[in-house]
Amino acid sequence: MRYTFPHDLLRAQTEWYATYRQLADAAEKQTGTAAHRRRLQQLSARIAAHPYWRTPPGNTPAARMALRKVTRSLAGARP
Repeated sequence: MRYTFPHDLLRAQTEWYATYRQLADAAEKQTGTAAHRRRLQQLSARIAAHPYWRTPPGNTPAARMALRKVTRSLAGARP
């Protein structure tokens, strides 16, 4: 199935991957991880509470997986 995700949801998930990468980099340096963790929590809450998940196309586990797949490629993250 092909999904059409709202731009704000795509942006939030893409930012999540970028922030996760920043957290990993900060953890390697053992400095400044708290701000990245807080940002991940904020983004996670925004993504989970997005109204799209209450619509028929968004109300499936496959939709969540499709969002992750699309945004991983946008963010340049590893699968």
